[in-house]
Amino acid sequence: MSGTSQYASDGTTLVEVIRRFESDGYTAQMAAVEGCTIRCFACHTDSPAEDVALDGVRRTEGASDPADMVAVVALRCPACGARGTVALKYGPLATPEEAEVLALVDTRGSGPQARPPA
Repeated sequence: MSGTSQYASDGTTLVEVIRRFESDGYTAQMAAVEGCTIRCFACHTDSPAEDVALDGVRRTEGASDPADMVAVVALRCPACGARGTVALKYGPLATPEEAEVLALVDTRGSGPQARPPA
């Protein structure tokens, strides 16, 4: 595994990316919420995004629609330790919450914590 995010330019679907993370143990679901916060649905805790451990990022573009841009981020909840994923739109269709969290992920993505699945 490398220390940067990967782009699925090979037609890999969003579902395939999520399944890959799930096979690596990232089975919880998470969401970006207001205030650059991540909500863990395993324990229903909202945590500042900078407190959530970043384990991997995989960006996709829709095979049929290149404007369908989504990043799947593998995270660990600081409250309960659950490992899960959040799918974040990027580009013009991103919500403000998604854009905030993804901007933070991008600044951390080249560090030692970011390891996309092989």
